[in-house]
Amino acid sequence: MSHKQFIYSWQKWLLPILVRAVVMICLTAGVLGILGSVAPMSHAQAVFPSSVAANVQLVSSTRRIQDQQTPLKSTALNATVYHSPDCNCCGGWIDHLKAQGFKITDFSTPDIETVKQKYNVPDNLSSCHTAIVNGYVIEGHVPADDIKRLLQEKPNVAGLSVPQMAVGTPGMEMGNRKDPFSVLSFDRKDSVAVFNKYPSS
Repeated sequence: MSHKQFIYSWQKWLLPILVRAVVMICLTAGVLGILGSVAPMSHAQAVFPSSVAANVQLVSSTRRIQDQQTPLKSTALNATVYHSPDCNCCGGWIDHLKAQGFKITDFSTPDIETVKQKYNVPDNLSSCHTAIVNGYVIEGHVPADDIKRLLQEKPNVAGLSVPQMAVGTPGMEMGNRKDPFSVLSFDRKDSVAVFNKYPSS
């Protein structure tokens, strides 16, 4: 083969093959390089959401534990109390509520019967004072714990009453004597039920 024939063969057959080989090598190297750089990123992307999910789950679990350890906020304890000016035991009951965290608005009135009529207190459940606590009527010497339970449970009643003035009720203490008494609930239809019972001491 002459020199010219060799050059002609080189340009026609060998050079294109060599060029293709070089291009293929470059492309292969480039693809491998891209895959090498993408693979760690894909791994990171695969791990990161799992980490986020784990962190979210941890935070959620922590919040649930904190919620369980944090006592529920109690309902605001606001009481408006109506009583006669000459009622001494009413003051004792008011002091009992204050000691139990109630905020008292105190109204002294000579016409306490009009107040009872306004709030539909049944005659057989009446006592010396009438209070309004979060919309409920509280008649007489009802213990603070029963009022708190009423506000927590929110039954469909008009209110609670301790009829008359039983000895040993809050504000009616007389030494160690404590008569048995019941806290009664009543509704707008004059239905009465026992809300709580206190035995004698």
